[in-house]
Amino acid sequence: MTDTSTDFDPDSPTVAVTGAAGFIGSRVVHELQRAYPDWEITALDNFYLGDVREIGDVTVEHVDVRNRDRLEDALSGADIVMHLAAISGVDDCEENQDLTYEVNVQGTNNVAWFCRKTGAALVFPFSMAVLGDPVEFPITVDHPRDPMNWYGRTKLINERAIENFADGAFPAHLFLKSNLYGEHEIGGQTVSKGTVINFFVGRALAGENLTVYEPGDQARNYVHVKDVARAYVRSAERLVEQLDVGETGVEKYEIASDEDPGITTVAEMVRDIAAEEIDFEPDIELLENPRDETLVSEFAVDTSEAQNELDWQANCSIKESIHRLFN
Repeated sequence: MTDTSTDFDPDSPTVAVTGAAGFIGSRVVHELQRAYPDWEITALDNFYLGDVREIGDVTVEHVDVRNRDRLEDALSGADIVMHLAAISGVDDCEENQDLTYEVNVQGTNNVAWFCRKTGAALVFPFSMAVLGDPVEFPITVDHPRDPMNWYGRTKLINERAIENFADGAFPAHLFLKSNLYGEHEIGGQTVSKGTVINFFVGRALAGENLTVYEPGDQARNYVHVKDVARAYVRSAERLVEQLDVGETGVEKYEIASDEDPGITTVAEMVRDIAAEEIDFEPDIELLENPRDETLVSEFAVDTSEAQNELDWQANCSIKESIHRLFN
């Protein structure tokens, strides 16, 4: 296998992206191609949910992160691995706990073990779900961990494991990422996901009312998929520098916007923009909450570390993005 410590060329690194057919991964590959057309990109996915097959001149290879031998063959020669493959839906994780363990825990360990053996750098997102109910604001990566669901627990296991794998062996960037929304296009194909803002817009377009779970003021921080993809490109740039000087160990960054509205406020935004864009004003229905979920009325996140070290900040706004979703 390739030892990146001896073969690494900072002018033309090879970047591998797992989960490349998905919502975030496909956008990351697109942004990497646009920013660095001379970099070599390997795109991998098992197509569990992602359905993108071609991104520019890169074909997404069918590789399952659970198959360590096949995975290591596909990653061979990679200088940076962006490990974005995961079972990510909270409900999906609860209903398919064995699969979630195999993909999120064993699959991530397979990727991190490859990085430890080869010295390849690692980019890995863990979720705000590791926090449970936040106890202090603004949120930072140092916030106490107390996940409320199986998805959050797997991400916490991943975080701790990568800290140990990376120590003295390879540089890794771990991203505490807030709630995603938005959509984007790859080769004329619209790539979207059932995030809450997308869900509300979809219901409005279908002429349906917007359903909000009680109590209705529970807040989340929202970040657009395009902003997240740009953060990972910035991460790759920094990791190239770190590989070049032989740095190892974990750095953690918060990836979020400055927008953390309550869920009813989001529904009201969609209602008002729907009235403007499609001449339909859906009602907002408050329903009994069937979920064990985070219930806080604010969700401010401190992103100064990403701004200072990665020169990154969120550019997209919720209102502008809702307008685009309707159009």
